[in-house]
Amino acid sequence: MTTTARQDTVWQVTGLADTYLDGVRGAIPLAAEQIDILVRLCRAARPQARALLDLGCGDGILGHALLDAYSGNDMTAVFADFSPRMLDAAQLRLSGYAAHFVQVDYAYSNWVDNVCHALPGAAPGFDIIVSGFSIHHQPDTRKRIIYEEIYNILTPGGIFLNLEHVASASDWGEEQFETYFIDSLYRYHKERGKTRDEVAADFYHRPDKVANLLTSVEKQLGWLREVGYTNVDCFLKIFELALFGGLKPAEG
Repeated sequence: MTTTARQDTVWQVTGLADTYLDGVRGAIPLAAEQIDILVRLCRAARPQARALLDLGCGDGILGHALLDAYSGNDMTAVFADFSPRMLDAAQLRLSGYAAHFVQVDYAYSNWVDNVCHALPGAAPGFDIIVSGFSIHHQPDTRKRIIYEEIYNILTPGGIFLNLEHVASASDWGEEQFETYFIDSLYRYHKERGKTRDEVAADFYHRPDKVANLLTSVEKQLGWLREVGYTNVDCFLKIFELALFGGLKPAEG
C-alpha cells in the first residue's frame, strides 16, 4: 500500500535528514522528559526485557536510552528506518552497542519479516517496541494496520509506545503549538545567529511538511484498543507532541 505520491520519500533525501538531525531533533521541547517517561513505562511493563525494536528510529535516540536502562539484561536491539541517512546516524550513535540495523519501508507489510529476521535464533518477538515521530507519515488506514502488525510481533505482556506528532483539535490549538515550537527552535538556533523570523520562515516552508499526515491522539488510542492493546493511554501530551501506547495482554 502506498501513500498519495509517497510524500514520505522526502526522508530519503540526505540533506533533509541532516537538517532534521542537526536543526530539529535537539530542539524538540521537553525531549528529556519524554524519554524519561518512555523508559519508566517500559521498565514498569517489562523489567526483564530481552528484545527491543526502535521502529522509524531516526538517529536511534529512543533505543539508545532503553539499551542504557537495560544495560544488564543482554538485550537484543533492532533499529529500523526508511532513510539510509538516519540509519547511518543511528549506527554512529550505537557504535559501542550490539545492535542490528535494518532499512524498512513500513508502507508495506513485509517490514515485519525484515525486522523479525534480525532477531537471533527462534526469538518469539519483541518485548518492547517504540517509535518516535515516524508513523505519522502514513495515511490513517495504514497507521491502524501498522499498530496491528506491531501488536502481532509483541511478546505477551510486551509494550508499544509511540512518541508522535499528532493533530491538534482546532486551528487555534495548532497555532499555539506552532508558536511554542518556533520559540523552542529559536532558542536552539540563537547562538548560530538566526533571527526568530528566519527560524519561523524555515519552519513554515520546511520541505517535509507535505509528508505530515497528522491524526488526533484520541482516534489513535481508539485504534489501539480495537486491535487488542490493554492499558491504552496518552501518557504525556504537549500540544501536538504526544507519548501514547499500550500493552499486549499477558498469556493466561
